[in-house]
Amino acid sequence: MQNYFQTLLEQAKQEIGEVEEISSTQLEALRVKYLGKKGALSQGLAQMGKLAAEARKQVGAVANQVKAEVEALLTSAMERAEELALEASLRVPKVDISLPGRLRPQGHCHPVSQTMDDIVDIFIGMGFEVADGPEVELDWYNFEALNFLENHPARDMQDSFYVHPEGFAEDARPMVLRTHTSPVQVRTMQAQPPPLRAIMPGRVYRRDFDITHTPMFHQVEGLFVDANVSMADLKGTLNAFLRAFFGQEVKTRFRASYFPFTEPSAEVDISCVICKGAGCRVCKMSGWLEILGAGMVHPNVLLASGYNPQEVTGFAFGMGVERTAMLRYGIGDLRSLFENDIRFLARF
Repeated sequence: MQNYFQTLLEQAKQEIGEVEEISSTQLEALRVKYLGKKGALSQGLAQMGKLAAEARKQVGAVANQVKAEVEALLTSAMERAEELALEASLRVPKVDISLPGRLRPQGHCHPVSQTMDDIVDIFIGMGFEVADGPEVELDWYNFEALNFLENHPARDMQDSFYVHPEGFAEDARPMVLRTHTSPVQVRTMQAQPPPLRAIMPGRVYRRDFDITHTPMFHQVEGLFVDANVSMADLKGTLNAFLRAFFGQEVKTRFRASYFPFTEPSAEVDISCVICKGAGCRVCKMSGWLEILGAGMVHPNVLLASGYNPQEVTGFAFGMGVERTAMLRYGIGDLRSLFENDIRFLARF
């Protein structure tokens, strides 16, 4: 039996040493062959029961020594296999970790979002707070509270999306996708007493789609209510905003207009930012561009909101964010802002 184990050791040394390309798979196969449960060493140990007690002791010592040496051979071979694998990996083309990484295109703020943020920041700096309200609005807030009475001809100015949810009773109060952010003005006045100074940015909806209109667009409206607020306060506020947004050299003018919720009302123009007032295709050779509408809050709106028009007055204004962005960035087609063409957006 001692000769069996000695022969097994010599055979293991020869096989392990003759492996040309040492791999973990080959070494595992050799381990199973010699040291596994059904391996050569185990088969030899199974025959030891036939030996006398004294002989079993001597053969057992030899078997343990053979096992230890085979394990040492396999461990050494495994270490060599790992070294060879490392050397092989170092021979392949190297990665220079000192090279700068590949730059990936980074996203940035959409021109409409950037324009709205800039408008809001300017008015916050002037002491205005930001107010918000629902986009699905009661007809009363969107029209009646703003002096759009039923069958009022001014309703023709708004092509609205009316909402008829399932399960609503036929006599339920009508709802609409808000056509402007003015309903937020009424809600804000109902929620707090004067003095009030707030702006209302948000999405609005109308049935329109061409190069200057989209069914969904953005507005920023403003409201200032206090005792003795005048048209002069409105002009001073808007002049300060427009010069902060378009540059100190921009000129402004106010033209009489009509809005149901303000009286008197005005359209506000700025000198053309393209031709600097000289006249071009954008301003139709007039030198002026319409930028927003404004006026003194109508007494009926103050009454509907719970304010006493004998005690307070106020002004309101509103502008389309997309139009303002088009003037700022020289965009010719409003629809380009919503097509999400990366080539277009990358310009900004």
